[in-house]
Amino acid sequence: MKSSVAFLLACLLGLSAAPARAAGTERVVFAGGCFWGMQAVFESLRGVTSAVAGYSGGNAATAHYEIVSTGMTGHAESVEVTYDPTRISFKQLLDVFFLVHDPTELNRQGPDEGTQYRSEIFYSTPAQQTEAAAYIAVLGRKHAYDAPIVTKLEALRGFYAAEGYHQDFAVHNPDNEYIVVNDLPKLKKLKDTYPSLVKPNAPLISKM
Repeated sequence: MKSSVAFLLACLLGLSAAPARAAGTERVVFAGGCFWGMQAVFESLRGVTSAVAGYSGGNAATAHYEIVSTGMTGHAESVEVTYDPTRISFKQLLDVFFLVHDPTELNRQGPDEGTQYRSEIFYSTPAQQTEAAAYIAVLGRKHAYDAPIVTKLEALRGFYAAEGYHQDFAVHNPDNEYIVVNDLPKLKKLKDTYPSLVKPNAPLISKM
């Protein structure tokens, strides 16, 4: 009964009713284009206990694919990453995030255009905010990209899991043209650049 009441209150307040996390884990939400590929990337990492495709930046009432796709909700297609910081650091998650998407593209990513495809980090702790800001500043000073980084930083206020058919879409549809063209290269890049971070049995990557 208490859990039902908590869920109802969360809905009324416009907050996500996040599932309980294992003790010692931390959470961050990354937005970097279509959540299909980003979910496949992050769930392939050692130390990541959960990677869920969903929406962040807007409210619960508009957290539905057809509405988010209008680009008018404030939501970004995102991936909620729950991780064990004793096995993978937040800095390593940032390394992967900035490897597999283009942080200089404003309100788009590859073939997808709209605010829902923006580059953004929704931090859950002040420490994450500080580290992400410092990381982006270093990339800027090093001129790591040919254009300015447009990645936004925002406190995580709510995350809403996407519809079931979006979950693990790349794993279930590896021959889908969009996945082949846009997402399998991300997974190969991850494997080639950070092989020690990849789970030995990671879906898709283990078959490469």
